[in-house]
Amino acid sequence: MDCIRCKGNSGSKFSCKRGFCPILQQFREALPKVNLDFNGSSPPDVFVGQFNYPNVFAGILAPAQHDDTAGRLSAPEEWFKEHLGVHDILQRRGSMIYSRFSSNIKSNNDKLKEVMQEVSMAQKPCDMEFHLLKKPVLAMELNNHSSPIGNPAPLKKAEITENPFIPKKVDSVVSDNGLKSVEALTDLYKHEYSVTSMVKLLTAGLLGSKLERKMVPTRWAITAVDDIVSKDVLKKVKDYPWINEYRVYHDEYVGNHYEIILLPRQWSYEVIEAKMPGSCWNTGMQIFFMKDNEGFYGRKTYASEVTGAYYSCRLAVAEHLDSIKRQASVLILREVRDEYFAPCGVGILRETVRSAMSKPFEAFNTIEDALKAASTRLRIPISQFSESSALLKEAKTQKTLLAF
Repeated sequence: MDCIRCKGNSGSKFSCKRGFCPILQQFREALPKVNLDFNGSSPPDVFVGQFNYPNVFAGILAPAQHDDTAGRLSAPEEWFKEHLGVHDILQRRGSMIYSRFSSNIKSNNDKLKEVMQEVSMAQKPCDMEFHLLKKPVLAMELNNHSSPIGNPAPLKKAEITENPFIPKKVDSVVSDNGLKSVEALTDLYKHEYSVTSMVKLLTAGLLGSKLERKMVPTRWAITAVDDIVSKDVLKKVKDYPWINEYRVYHDEYVGNHYEIILLPRQWSYEVIEAKMPGSCWNTGMQIFFMKDNEGFYGRKTYASEVTGAYYSCRLAVAEHLDSIKRQASVLILREVRDEYFAPCGVGILRETVRSAMSKPFEAFNTIEDALKAASTRLRIPISQFSESSALLKEAKTQKTLLAF
C-alpha cells in the first residue's frame, strides 16, 4: 500500500502494485446502504478538508441510523480504552457517511454550515435528517493527523430533529465574541474538555473573536489544539524543579511502540520515529527515520518531519510533568511496526503516550543504563536512534550539577 500517492482510490492496480487494498476493503465491508434521504445520529464528527483552501469541503460524519453510542465512532480516547485494533477502527470509520458541502471558510450565510456548527457543540448524539444529492461513493482520505474519512456524498439539506445537549461552558465560550481562540481552548482544557471535542469547535469556526472566526481544516485544527494546550501547560512545567534520576516509560498500541526517556535536566524535547517496512507510508524494505526537537524556549517552525504526532505526544508528556510537579528533558522513541498498516490519526498516539506516562517507570542513575533498558523492548538497535539524537548529544556535552 502506498496510500500517500493512491489515497486508496479504486482501480485495477494501486500504487503499491497490488490489485487489492486492505484499507479500502474495510470501508467496502462497512459501507452502509442508504437512500438519498436517511436518519442518523450525530455527533460523532465534523470534518473540514484543506484542498482548494479557502474554498473547502466541509460536512458531518454520521452513521445511517439512530445510535445512542455514536460518539464512540470518532473518539480516539474511546478507541484506546476499548483496545480496538486497526481493523476495528477502520470498520467504525467506514460505517459513517460523510455528508459534505462546499463552502468558503469565512462564509456567514450558509445554512449547512450553521447545522454543522450546532452539531459540533453537542455533547451527546442527537437525531438528524440528511438529504443527499447523490448516494455515497466508496472513497477515503488518509493522512497522518486525522482519523480516516470515507464514504463522501454531496449534502443538499441537513436538519437536527431534537434539541442537542450543549454544555454551559461550550455555550459560554462560543457566545463570547471577544474571546480569542487561544484563550478559549486553554479555558476549555482547564475544564477537562477532551482534545477531540475542542478540535470540533475549532474546525467548525466557533472559536475566536467575532471578526476572525473561520472554519479550520481538521488536520490543522488537531495540531493547533495540541500545540496551544501543551504550550500553556509547559509554562508551569518550566518553573518546576528537575527530576533527580533517569526515567523510562513505555507502552504500545496497534503497532506503535513507545519508549519515553526523561532526563534530569531543564525542559527540552525530541521525538525520533522509525517507520519500519510494511507499516503505513512505508512499502519499501528500508527503515525511514524522522525526528524533530526543541529546546527550553520551544521552536518557531513547524515540526515538518514528525508532523502532528510531535505535538500530540508533547501534550501527553507535559500533562504528566505537570501532574508530578517536575521538569525534565524528554526523549521519545517510536517504532512504527507493520501491525500499523493504516494511519488512524494522532489521537491514538496521544492516548498511547498518556497511558505510558500513567504507568510505573524504571529509574536509573545514568543515561546509558536507561537506554539499555529501552533497547530490550525495541526491534531496531537503539544505537540507530541515539546516534542521531540532538538531545542526547547536548546532554553528553553539557554537564549539570548532578554530574559532580
